[in-house]
Amino acid sequence: MSTKNAFYAQSGGVTSVINASACGVIETARQHPDKIGTVFAGRNGIIGALTEELIDTANESADDIAGLKNTPSGAFGSCRFKLKSLEENRREYERLIEVFKAHNIGYFFYNGGGDSADTCYKVSQLSEKMGYPVQAVHIPKTVDNDLPITDNCPGFGSVAKYIAVSALEASFDVRSMAKTSTKVFVLEVMGRHAGWIAAAGGLISDYDIPVLVLFPEVDFDQSGFIAAVKAKVENHGFCTIVVSEGAQYADGTFLAEQGARDSFGHAQLGGVAPVVANLIKQELGYKFHWAVADYLQRAARHLASASDVEQAYALGKAGVEMALAGQNAIMPTIDRVSNSPYEWKIGSAPLSEVANVEKMMPADFITEDGFGISDACREYLYPLISGESYPDYDDRGMPKYVVLKNQLIDQKLETFEL
Repeated sequence: MSTKNAFYAQSGGVTSVINASACGVIETARQHPDKIGTVFAGRNGIIGALTEELIDTANESADDIAGLKNTPSGAFGSCRFKLKSLEENRREYERLIEVFKAHNIGYFFYNGGGDSADTCYKVSQLSEKMGYPVQAVHIPKTVDNDLPITDNCPGFGSVAKYIAVSALEASFDVRSMAKTSTKVFVLEVMGRHAGWIAAAGGLISDYDIPVLVLFPEVDFDQSGFIAAVKAKVENHGFCTIVVSEGAQYADGTFLAEQGARDSFGHAQLGGVAPVVANLIKQELGYKFHWAVADYLQRAARHLASASDVEQAYALGKAGVEMALAGQNAIMPTIDRVSNSPYEWKIGSAPLSEVANVEKMMPADFITEDGFGISDACREYLYPLISGESYPDYDDRGMPKYVVLKNQLIDQKLETFEL
């Protein structure tokens, strides 16, 4: 096999462990210098390939690459940019081939969620449709946990841990003050169509916390919800509500829809927490507080799940190994072997079955009343938040996070306008 260079990029919303996957890709590639030359990282995702803004990771020390495993966010920059089909925009694909040829790139590793899987699948077809040999492997990542086939997605376990712990701590606070102060706390979490993150908040019921979870998969029934809140407060003195940003009415309208659309055509959502909190105030008069976890939940490397970090690295490593074995248009997966003890192994899925497919919460993971999680869901979630993987801290009390040099290589081609 002749030596080819590799392209790696991060896409979509970043996570606290996506850099662990980057570490897995780069460290594994460095172990095969006879097959993979240089790993070029795209500056800001696939955009870096189109604009020929390629970061030479060979300039980064082994220690700094290893340090990525403990560093949150996307070390090379990410993007929300979706390639159109070849028929719609052949120009972009011709540009990719031009850049790949100029820099002898034969491997393409794209680290992202559902839209990124679609992009990777399209790139994988360059060999067949345009005659340029490239092996494209999708490295899964998404806090939403909504990729199909794989048991779970890197990034989710750590977000789930952060939400479960944060909701628990805030609930202890509210419980201590409920007699004369706040009676309802509303926590908004990510999850546009799938309620996996919100489900993690349901774990706090194991601590005798009265909690209601609002899932995107369950149509929001205002009267039923208000009655449930009233019952919780009357029985316990307070109530915690964990609401997914994608909570919606029966007609499909989001509780927090603003009417705008993002670059992927997704509805732009405002804050659903204040909508829910104000509804409770209006109907029941309870004093409330609300919070939006937002970037905090996906950036919280200080509270990452050890199993999540391990899996993120393993999938990056497996992606390179699959490419070296000649595989294309594929995604390494996590296959659960058992819950207790928790065991898993690496599997794989064809990108044709992954791209543009969302995995929702199974019906049997949600309680019959629609406001809680079942024992089956608990058995699924707890292994994913298990273990702690704290970063090292310096003598000032701050975490030792890596900032790479990110030196761009010299460009060989003319400027490309997106």
